[in-house]
Amino acid sequence: MNSRRILLLLASFAVSAALLLLILRDVPVNEVLSSIGAADPGWLLLSFGLVAASLLLRGIRWSVLLDRRIPVVPATHMVNVMFLGNQLPLRLGEVARSVLATRNRVPLGTAASSIVVERLLDTLIVVLMIAASVGASPEVSERAALFGFFALFGFLVLLFFARYPQLAHRILDGLLGLIPFLGRLPLKALLVDLLAGLQPLTDLRALLSTVFWTMIAWGVSLGGYYCCLLALGIETDYLRSVLLGVSLAALSLALPVSIAGLGPFEGAIVLSGNIVGMDPLASVSLGFLFHGVSVLSYAIWGTIGLLALGVSPAAAFRADASDNEGERVNPA
Repeated sequence: MNSRRILLLLASFAVSAALLLLILRDVPVNEVLSSIGAADPGWLLLSFGLVAASLLLRGIRWSVLLDRRIPVVPATHMVNVMFLGNQLPLRLGEVARSVLATRNRVPLGTAASSIVVERLLDTLIVVLMIAASVGASPEVSERAALFGFFALFGFLVLLFFARYPQLAHRILDGLLGLIPFLGRLPLKALLVDLLAGLQPLTDLRALLSTVFWTMIAWGVSLGGYYCCLLALGIETDYLRSVLLGVSLAALSLALPVSIAGLGPFEGAIVLSGNIVGMDPLASVSLGFLFHGVSVLSYAIWGTIGLLALGVSPAAAFRADASDNEGERVNPA
């Protein structure tokens, strides 16, 4: 591990520790533990089940994005491995999923571009949820609308170039003519892989199918959060709380600045609780409970995914994807 990765790892620990101290500053830890310990096991079990269902639905969506080049079952295992990897330092889950896709003869760039498309769709959903839940706060709504505009614009531009790849190549050639030193980078190869990853979405049926599975997956995730609210016996504005809590928690994981999202995730739930007027103890307990359910689910299903794919953790979460070049042409 080089010095840059060591510094990132240390910074991640520092961010998690600082945020946890801030979150627990005015809420006794023993009361948080007591609240979580008194959670209804039935609702908790249902929450675990819904998290597992959301992983399956995301596996189906990824298989659709890759034009079924990876069947649903192995695609789901790879998605599970990704979520497990994203809990580790340096968040290598996305890299691991892209590399594992090469075992099914999917080019690394194509797999990576499909993940980019996923993120754009997820960003749109998150922004819409925030906008729907914080209408009383104009400043937040404006920012949500701005993020939504850029996400939608980027998504539409990508679809346009996937539909007209010759135009994309002409633009790239023009850019290389204006800035010659960019020719040292493998931009043409990357563009080919990117457009190949987007190609399935140029078909209206595939696009609608992807959007459908995205909405269903997020709906199930909202259900998992709602079950945690009921498990703790929290009475609140459930619609706003669920929409805002899940969306802010998702945004808190966007940057790899902590270990397994510990700290930012709980902070996002506490912030959502403050906005909807939730009791501080309830919001802190909810943050730790929902995070615990999520991480434990990722650990279980991610481990099962590694075993099903026959991949060791060391090989799956290797920081340098180029180390796996030899696996790119191997069948699943």
